[in-house]
Amino acid sequence: MSVQLQKPSTTFTATWGVLCLLFVINLLNFVDRMIPAVVLEDIRKAYGLSDLWLGILVSSFTVAFALGGLPLGRLADTWIRKHVLTGGVLIWSAFTALSGLAPNFLSFYVARLGVGLGEASYGPAAVSLIGDLFPRAWRGRAMGLFMLGLPIGISLSFIVISKIKVLTGSWQTPFVLAGVAGLLVGGLLLLIREPQRGAQEAETGATLKKLDQPFRKVFAIKTLWWICLSGVSVNMASYGTNTFFNSLLQRYYGVASMDAGWMAAAVLGLTGLLAMTLGAYLADLAHRRNVNGRLKLGAYCLLAAAPLVAMALCQPRGSDLSVFMLLYGAGWVLFFMYYVSVYTAVQDVVEPRLRATAMAVYFAAQYLVGSTLGTTLVGGLSDYFGKQQMAAAGAAAMTDAFKGQGLHLAMFMVPVMLLATGLVLLMASRGLVRDVEKLHKGLPLHSASASCL
Repeated sequence: MSVQLQKPSTTFTATWGVLCLLFVINLLNFVDRMIPAVVLEDIRKAYGLSDLWLGILVSSFTVAFALGGLPLGRLADTWIRKHVLTGGVLIWSAFTALSGLAPNFLSFYVARLGVGLGEASYGPAAVSLIGDLFPRAWRGRAMGLFMLGLPIGISLSFIVISKIKVLTGSWQTPFVLAGVAGLLVGGLLLLIREPQRGAQEAETGATLKKLDQPFRKVFAIKTLWWICLSGVSVNMASYGTNTFFNSLLQRYYGVASMDAGWMAAAVLGLTGLLAMTLGAYLADLAHRRNVNGRLKLGAYCLLAAAPLVAMALCQPRGSDLSVFMLLYGAGWVLFFMYYVSVYTAVQDVVEPRLRATAMAVYFAAQYLVGSTLGTTLVGGLSDYFGKQQMAAAGAAAMTDAFKGQGLHLAMFMVPVMLLATGLVLLMASRGLVRDVEKLHKGLPLHSASASCL
């Protein structure tokens, strides 16, 4: 089933202007959620936490993000989306700043819950807007630009946050500065005009009617079940890596804090720039050749990423770190292909009135199960293996060296989850053609003109 390329029908400047604003705020989104990972060793020492408790602390964000996303996703499908977006940005930015003022573990945990709740509104509403700004054949590139906020945000987090910490001598200051930045930028969302829901789909009038049993209709889409399962496994790999990679470099490989920040930025962030830009084009090209081409592309990339990351972790301590960086970085380039493949596929099988709701369901599975398990499982395994290493050495006290060895062994969970994600995406691709034809049969795309800014 081939797909003909159509140019976006809305005003060029307005459409891409809105997308660029959404990208900038998405960048701040990932900066705010990544700060704890950058200063994780400082938090561990300040609050006296084990790796398991560090994982639980980071998961506070993901729990609030997942649970809050369901009602907020429905709100984005039924209310003015720019108001949902603005409110979310202001809430998460305020709580990010409060994270830097938290005097103890409990108050920090509560502040991160607030950050997660605020950010829960952003993804579903923003993806819904993009679906109405761009026709299907262009959504891979549009989503690629939007999701560039992920790798750039991660890169800026590890580089800028580490520098701010060194210059100020405080790991709390970056939270306050990032929160203030979000408060300043978030208000710009009020200036945009929304496209009509379903503006890039066939004009039948159905997109404006009230929809009964929205969640039941979403759960009836079989492809979405596989996509949600892929979200669980991919976020176990993603959050396990993003949370503990910086600590792995410092503890196991003995890298200094600032140097670890640069290395983490390169492996976990800059790799995404290549994947999101080139990958978005490749995803749209694969889609034009076959309607399930995006998902197949994502599946093959994840299957190839797993052995590369495993080989990186097999590099012995004391060996040339450039080999470790090259292998892990290559694996992470392929990992990032997941986003331009899957996020767009959700829009392909879900009607416009349900897109934010569907993304909220997907995020609920991805974050409540995947992210929470990813951080807590790596943290728990790290503690377990660290104690094993201590016992094997006949030592009476836990040291950072044993903690580093335990964390290194725990990180092998990441390639296992990458492999699982690739297999699940292959299963998802098998039913996507059927679900797309079921949704769009007799509803060809039309040219719509809607001012968006």
